[in-house]
Amino acid sequence: MTTGTARSRRLGSSDLSVFPIGLGLMSLSGAYGKSDDAEAIRVIHHALDRGVTLLDSSDMYGWGHNETLLGKALAGGRRGQAIVATKFGQTQQPGGANGVDGRPAYVKAACEASLKRLGVEVIDLYYQHRVDPSVAIEETVGAMADLVKAGKVRALGLSEARPETIRRAHAVHPIAAVQSEYSLLFRVDAEKTLETTRALGISFVAYSPLGRSLLTGAVRQAADIPEGDGRGRHPRFAADNLARNLAKVAAIEAVAQAKGCKPGQVALAWLLARGGDIVPIPGTKRSERVDENLAALDVALSADEVARLDAALPPGSAAGTRYPEAAMKAVYL
Repeated sequence: MTTGTARSRRLGSSDLSVFPIGLGLMSLSGAYGKSDDAEAIRVIHHALDRGVTLLDSSDMYGWGHNETLLGKALAGGRRGQAIVATKFGQTQQPGGANGVDGRPAYVKAACEASLKRLGVEVIDLYYQHRVDPSVAIEETVGAMADLVKAGKVRALGLSEARPETIRRAHAVHPIAAVQSEYSLLFRVDAEKTLETTRALGISFVAYSPLGRSLLTGAVRQAADIPEGDGRGRHPRFAADNLARNLAKVAAIEAVAQAKGCKPGQVALAWLLARGGDIVPIPGTKRSERVDENLAALDVALSADEVARLDAALPPGSAAGTRYPEAAMKAVYL
């Protein structure tokens, strides 16, 4: 493998450069069924040992658990190996959809809480996790900019922000990265957003780049989703939608078979091939999956293969929305 020599990708105009594939940490805090903290720390350490630098957390992953876990993983001399990214803005609403808070006072309080849980003096990349429609983005980003001035944050990011929101935010303070769902399965909002981030010199961090495992071929039927796994609530995994989506995944599997690699590696290679400003952050609870994902760096897709994939899974072709109805109201704002 050539992962050790893979060219790093700079995040916007910031001084942060990261390995081309990062590690999403959400699954380490129960989002996709049970997880084990000791094993989770081993996965993080294995990723760092393989050269991965961008570690993506949030204060809402396990409502603080994920940041505390990451802090434990980075203790003992590992901090210097990582670009620590975390997020604020979602609030816990027992029994209902998550709330959102973008008020300046909340931004600063959330940052202090995250710093304490992470056990670090500075957060490398700090995202607004969900845009608060009741607070002007200029006010929220202004407070985030104050954190940069105070030396508590190095660079700023937005998650699930629509193009006009990104432009308004970037006018207040440079945005280094915008994070949104992006994969062969989900393209519409992502590619509209990408037009804007490229015009402004902002990097695009792609979460769920494997379609929450749909693009790996690991899920063939609803019964393959473990009890307590959040995917059971996602419309794209509902019976009829799942069958339609798997039919499209067959094109990825065909390319993978011809190239002698895994379908997930083809899906990641497709994203990486779309430009050096894109950094996918697949998540996993297993070290061997980290290795499998990093091997995508050695998968070179020809122009014909990219065209075949584009034609088989065009924008808007996925069956079902990417979140349940209530959660869809909080994305792309």
